[in-house]
Amino acid sequence: MARTDFHLGGVHCKNRVFVASGTFGYGDECRDLVDVERLGGIMTKSLSLKPRDGNPPPRVVETAGGMLNSIGLANIGVHRFVAEKLPVLRLLNTVIVANIAASSVDEYCAVLDVLEDAGGVHAYEINVSCPNVREGGLTFGTDCAMTAGITKRLRARTRKPLIIKLTPNVAQISSFARAVQEEGADAVSVINTLIGMAIDVRTRKPLLSTVTGGLSGPAIKPVALAKVYETARAVRIPVIGIGGIMCATDAIEFFLAGATAVQVGTANFIDPAAGVRVAEGIDAWCNDHGIDDVGKLVGALDAKGGVSVLESWL
Repeated sequence: MARTDFHLGGVHCKNRVFVASGTFGYGDECRDLVDVERLGGIMTKSLSLKPRDGNPPPRVVETAGGMLNSIGLANIGVHRFVAEKLPVLRLLNTVIVANIAASSVDEYCAVLDVLEDAGGVHAYEINVSCPNVREGGLTFGTDCAMTAGITKRLRARTRKPLIIKLTPNVAQISSFARAVQEEGADAVSVINTLIGMAIDVRTRKPLLSTVTGGLSGPAIKPVALAKVYETARAVRIPVIGIGGIMCATDAIEFFLAGATAVQVGTANFIDPAAGVRVAEGIDAWCNDHGIDDVGKLVGALDAKGGVSVLESWL
């Protein structure tokens, strides 16, 4: 059997497949449907300091090759999470990564402090694709200095692995990855959703209440792969690849592009066991191809002498 385990910032993970934040609830809801202990880890639904109702419906729209969402980071708040969800998560034999979302740097810190005091969380994933209310709604993740500043403040508050989830809606994602690496991030998650929209031509109205939302699913995989490849070449810390992973070979593409681990997201809405299926498929693929360690695939892309489809036609 191929070796599948690895260490993320000192935390041992049994394999390299996680479920993405916002696609698997808080992690406790699916335990009767899925053997979650066969996952490398669970990224919880985003947590804010106080409960959030999120955006009004409609806030999810199916699109060709994916889906748009504008949930608005709806969640029960970190205190209810600690009281109601964390006791169950502590019983699961897998890595629990709390995803944190906030509207100010102080709120990020406050949420992390509550989780630190509670215990039971192995690592943190920081969602910087949030509007900074103190800066007129500017998204943290599109400002390199803000992203670095959040990382610096949070790094000083915990010794647990700190993962920064980067937005692709910037000119050069590698610049942001380097900035958070310099401030002590243990890893980066690449990518968050792309900005997109859909329109009802009969009513001439947008299909989402907020007009635009986040595009995810197979449609964004080529973009995600390119961003992972760019990022992995720019930093020393692990890159966790996200974006349209539906099967084992999708995940292996991300490994070859430089991802140390992957997250399965939109596929969970189709099949809650998608992450487990991908993890088992990776193991089977490695065994079939004589790979004794999944880690040997990371960054193993042979990019020399590649011929584009257009060039092959000429």
